Parts: sequence; C-alpha cells; structure tokens
Amino acid sequence: MEHLEHSLNFWAGTLKLVLEGISLFCILLGLLTTLQIILIQNRRLRGSPSALANIRLNFGRWLSVALEFQLGADIANTTVAPSFEALGKLGLIAVIRTFLNYFLTRELAEEMKVADQQCHSPSLMQD
Repeated sequence: MEHLEHSLNFWAGTLKLVLEGISLFCILLGLLTTLQIILIQNRRLRGSPSALANIRLNFGRWLSVALEFQLGADIANTTVAPSFEALGKLGLIAVIRTFLNYFLTRELAEEMKVADQQCHSPSLMQD
C-alpha cells in the first residue's frame, strides 16, 4: 500500500510539473506570436484600435489557455492525500484563476465584438 501511495505521489508531482511546463510554454508561444503580429502589422495600422485589439486578443487567448493548465497543475498537486490546508489553498487558487479567466474571456469577447464591428464598418470599406 505504501508503494502505491509513493507511486501516486510521484505521478501527481510529475503531472503537476508537466502541466506547469505546458502553461509556461503557452505564455511563451503567446508572447512570440504577439511579437510576430506587432512586427508584421502594416505601419499604417500600428496604434489603431483594431490593431491593438488584435494584439490583445491574441495574447489574451494564450493567457487563458495557460491559466487552464495552471489550474490543472494545482488540482493534480492536491489529489494525493490532500490536507485541509492544501485543499483550502487549492480552493482559493481555483477561485482566483476562475475569476481571472472569466473576466479575461469576457474582455476578449468584447474586443472581438469591437474588432468585428470595425471590420464591417462602411468607413473602412471605402479606404
């Protein structure tokens, strides 16, 4: 039984490390793709609201994905013999990350709505 518990602790720790690594990788990919968008953008579009919205949308999506992986890592960390203290920390972290993700998703939806309206605006079609 002790061997099984040790194995579970090992795999939970390994899974936590892998999920945290994936989260960091998502943030790095988000940064790189966002920098690519900034560098590729036409000089005329730089600083425009639609260009800034595109940058924020891209990076925000990656941050949202990273938050999901971090939450998964926190859950994996507390699955094996959790203490009340560990469960309390997980609950607090889950609430904070869920709120962050919720408001980030709301903000991204608003940005997408604004960007979509700007793309279909008659004044942009005349340019």
